[in-house]
Amino acid sequence: MSLDASDAWRALAKASFAVVSHVTPDGEPRCSGVVYTLINRRLFTVVAADSWKARHIAADGHVAVTVPVRRGGILALLFPIPPATITFHGAAIVHAPDTPEGLRAFERLTALLPPQRRASSRVIEIQPEGEFLTYGVGVPLMRMREPAVARAHLPVI
Repeated sequence: MSLDASDAWRALAKASFAVVSHVTPDGEPRCSGVVYTLINRRLFTVVAADSWKARHIAADGHVAVTVPVRRGGILALLFPIPPATITFHGAAIVHAPDTPEGLRAFERLTALLPPQRRASSRVIEIQPEGEFLTYGVGVPLMRMREPAVARAHLPVI
């Protein structure tokens, strides 16, 4: 199977969990899991205003993101099947909750965030850049053992 960018975007739209990596102002690496929604080919997540993510990402604006892509099927119920992944780097902007971007994200993530926490939250918008690096996306399970077959570099476009 030959993948293209639309396959990666479809997988990102179906998923809702990602690991976002960034650096502190001192250059120390950090990563954490986030729940996201995809709007117009950008990932949006809501974080606490005083969190490391909100402070450090606002200061630097560069992130790396890995999205695990769940592999379904009956085998997943019987064996520990690793997820496929989509990894990319991106430009990130931290928005206040009352901006148009913040309001759109809150509408999509409203079930995950109590209304009383909105004022003390920030929305992080991540625009993927460059290429997606996929591993195991659209590849049969047994072929995931072959890196040359399981890996793909796809333009974000």
